[in-house]
Amino acid sequence: MATFKKKTSFQTDEDINETQSELEMMVDNVIYNTQPSFSANTDQYPNNEIPFIDKHMQYLRTHKGIDPRHYIANLRLMTRKR
Repeated sequence: MATFKKKTSFQTDEDINETQSELEMMVDNVIYNTQPSFSANTDQYPNNEIPFIDKHMQYLRTHKGIDPRHYIANLRLMTRKR
């Protein structure tokens, strides 16, 4: 039986910085749909819009079992404008 353990998200500060910069590059590139989403948290987001980067960094922080590199790769496929 295999004993390989899957890497969990954000093991180091370098992983956080790398993921953050990848998301920033997606926002800067016009081929991706990176519009803000609705957020019900009016304390943190008074205009009820959560920025693209905040949304996905928050998701990765709460779902520890996700590999950030795979998540970003899938996100690129899903948000690419056709």
